Amino acid sequence: MSKNSPIFHVVGGGLAGCEAAWQLLQAGHSVVMHEMRPVRMTAAHKTSNLAELVCSNSLKSLGVDSAPGRLKEEMKALDSLIVRAALDAAVPAGQALAVDREVFSNFITEKLSQHKNFTKIEEEVTSIPDAATLEETNSYWIVSTGPLTTPDLSQHIADRAGRKDNLYFYDAIAPVILAESINPEKVFRASRYGKDQREEPAEPECGDYLNIALNKEEYTNFITAIEQAEYMPLHDFEEPRYFESCLPVEVMVSRGRETLRFGPMKPVGLTDPSTGRWPWAVIQLRQENKEATMYSMVGFQTKMKWPEQKRVFSMLTALADAEFLRFGSVHRNTYFNSPEILNANLSMKNEPRIFLAGQITGVEGYTESAAIGLLAGRFAAGSFKRPPVATLMGSLLSYVVEGGLGLFQPMNANLGLLPPTDRKKGESKQEKKARQCALAKEVFTNYLSELN
Repeated sequence: MSKNSPIFHVVGGGLAGCEAAWQLLQAGHSVVMHEMRPVRMTAAHKTSNLAELVCSNSLKSLGVDSAPGRLKEEMKALDSLIVRAALDAAVPAGQALAVDREVFSNFITEKLSQHKNFTKIEEEVTSIPDAATLEETNSYWIVSTGPLTTPDLSQHIADRAGRKDNLYFYDAIAPVILAESINPEKVFRASRYGKDQREEPAEPECGDYLNIALNKEEYTNFITAIEQAEYMPLHDFEEPRYFESCLPVEVMVSRGRETLRFGPMKPVGLTDPSTGRWPWAVIQLRQENKEATMYSMVGFQTKMKWPEQKRVFSMLTALADAEFLRFGSVHRNTYFNSPEILNANLSMKNEPRIFLAGQITGVEGYTESAAIGLLAGRFAAGSFKRPPVATLMGSLLSYVVEGGLGLFQPMNANLGLLPPTDRKKGESKQEKKARQCALAKEVFTNYLSELN
């Protein structure tokens, strides 16, 4: 590495930061990663490991006819470290890509640490050198501090961008249960409509999820308990702005007592072997690690006080003696109004040597955060062509740097971000999705050929 070679600093060792660092290293650059843990911990993290997953252990669907599935395929083609690690750490989860958290984190930490041009510094970064210093030292910074960016750094970035109004929303964490404490006689194993990670349809007793069936009376009592439970109060300075696809269970219940039956507790495609019918409602438990010793309650993120969570969830006979390894929680997530402060390559409009990546740019989800980290790393490395908007990565990037109509809010990868296409006569919704994904694949394949 020559004396005049650029030095890249990555702030934050989450998924986006690790992905950005990997892309820079693969391009032959030196990377200094600044991770504040364990010097300063966050409200959600439990370890100082790189790429620690603090919410769900699922990276969503692997289906090639879905937006999350297509996004992973595109990232994989661009040598994504995060996707590679997730596939290595995968545990059974139907058509979803769920991972063993420890295996996942260890894989990423090992790959980065073994690289000769990678340095990790455990320190809190509250500010970035001024523009003159960055120019003089030929340095570039990628800020990928995630949804729990500290107030000092958040304010510093806002000041550097010339904006004082940070945006934020609230995310939520679902409880995790010790597998052996779940009553096996009160659950049945199945994947919705028999679809799991196997090539052939799964037998009912071989599905990837444990399912707790509720009849109408049990469901009614359960909803009442949620309504009457005690919750952690917000601080005086907090105003809840929840992300719609990750609502706390109590917020969903507040919208109507039947809401959960059309959300995380929907029973469709799940036949209870004890009755031969779909239940009134279902709670699904998803495997958390390879050893299948832990299961999480799918969609049951909550701000209930911990003793209340134990009381309410233990009303379910399957969880009467459940041992909770982690209770649900809600934490504040910070993000910026990216369309106003970022260039098309994720650098700041008035600070071209500073890039933003991950959830602070206004994306939601593990894979989406890593995808923006991948793009930021490649853009910072220079001479990287922007993916077409007709691809999943390109459409997500376009939303981040250009926004949409109305207030800029966090966004998952979805087919609605792709250029609009009319539904053909006689075409089902699923057929249209498959066609959109096939077109995105074709466009991305052509894009790859142009890169090589």
